[in-house]
Amino acid sequence: MNAPDAPGRIVLLTTTHRVAPGLLSWPAWQALHSADLVLCTDPDHPQLPYLREAGVTVEQRTPAAEELVDVCAGARTVIVLASGEGDPRLTDGLARLAGSGRLQMPDLELLPASYDLPGARLLDLVQVMDRIRRECPWSSQQTHKGLAKYGIEESYELVEAIEDGDRTELREELGDVLLQVVFHARIAAEDEEEPFDIDDVAGTIVTKLIHRHPHVFGDDTAQTPEEVKAHWLRTKAEEKQRDSVTEGVPLGQPGLALAAKLASRVRTAGLDVPLPRGAGLGYELLALAVRAEAEGIDPEAALRAAGRAYRDAIRVVEAGEKGSGEADTVEG
Repeated sequence: MNAPDAPGRIVLLTTTHRVAPGLLSWPAWQALHSADLVLCTDPDHPQLPYLREAGVTVEQRTPAAEELVDVCAGARTVIVLASGEGDPRLTDGLARLAGSGRLQMPDLELLPASYDLPGARLLDLVQVMDRIRRECPWSSQQTHKGLAKYGIEESYELVEAIEDGDRTELREELGDVLLQVVFHARIAAEDEEEPFDIDDVAGTIVTKLIHRHPHVFGDDTAQTPEEVKAHWLRTKAEEKQRDSVTEGVPLGQPGLALAAKLASRVRTAGLDVPLPRGAGLGYELLALAVRAEAEGIDPEAALRAAGRAYRDAIRVVEAGEKGSGEADTVEG
């Protein structure tokens, strides 16, 4: 028999709203069924219907910290089903009591009852975007065309973060690119004739990835990156049924990238296409881009690297002139 003055136990049971209600861990269900008392401070907690269906009696109230300690007397176990905000009034009160030394405190335990699945925070992003679209005066008026330039800008900033090797910037810029996808999908959901949402977008790319990776999801095999690329090109050709290798190449991309992409299509298709002859710098740049692609060099990346070196050289000269100017001022 337990001693009447035994301290007992308080268990704070935490759950995540990012998984379906009712999906609790086995230790959580064991604790809930064996507890002497289960309390919930949130009358709208999503787990309540599932706990009641499982035969767990839940009292809805917010006890003071001292009351909760008293309830635990006699080695009783009390479980508090935490709200989304974490019930700071109750937990702070327990912390103050523990620090005061006035009472014999029960054992305090934190028991995660459910965990986020990988990618679960994307649900938060969708919810936040939905609210912003409805309530923000600027975001609520945006269109696909109006946002197009931001997609380009964010993509370039992502490339810059990759080339700089700045992982903090990389994480932030990936988020900015992801925002563009979610924003466009949210706008698309409002279209009266052909609506689609973020789940449709994700479903489309999942289907495409599975179809273009038969060596992963099917019976085909691939041992090298070259074999994987061959699989990809073959399945892509079957999907698109294009009449020309130039179809699907966006002409609005930067010139060097455009030239390299066309050269890649030509080389992959095994075509013998002579370069157009003409006067002017454009044709010289075209020849350089084609040569770079043949040598496995991204001409855009190569030019950006040279541009960075040029920028650094400019700053060196500027710093020298500034230093010289300051010296002249001091001597004068």
